[in-house]
Amino acid sequence: MNPSPARPSVLFVCVHNAGRSQMGAAFLAHLGGGRVEVRSAGSAPADTVNPAVVEAMNEVGIDISAETPKVLTVEAVQASDVVITMGCGDACPYFPGKRYLDWTLDDPAGQGVAAVRPIRDQIEQRVRGLLDELGIPAAG
Repeated sequence: MNPSPARPSVLFVCVHNAGRSQMGAAFLAHLGGGRVEVRSAGSAPADTVNPAVVEAMNEVGIDISAETPKVLTVEAVQASDVVITMGCGDACPYFPGKRYLDWTLDDPAGQGVAAVRPIRDQIEQRVRGLLDELGIPAAG
């Protein structure tokens, strides 16, 4: 019997950790069903998660209202196998041996829920693709 492989760890990074990276982390945690270690952070974190983002995620049955933006740390990057950046530019530290993906997505900051929905749906599709690449079937 083979031992189960270690859980891959994924870090989502955007500037404020209030929108895109929160949605990415929430979808990966939800769809990964506990088989992926998930983190999110921001290079300049906001005080709170964007209310329109919370509402858009509630519409698909994922509650992120208790999440709080976190500051990006070197330790978080070092502890992650995959680092997904979402518009944080050069603020993301680079370490050799990590897999970096840059997802170009509109920034939901200051947008209403109608503008957040297509961003949310793009993130969900990309997270599903990431799970496929990691060989992890999506839950639900």
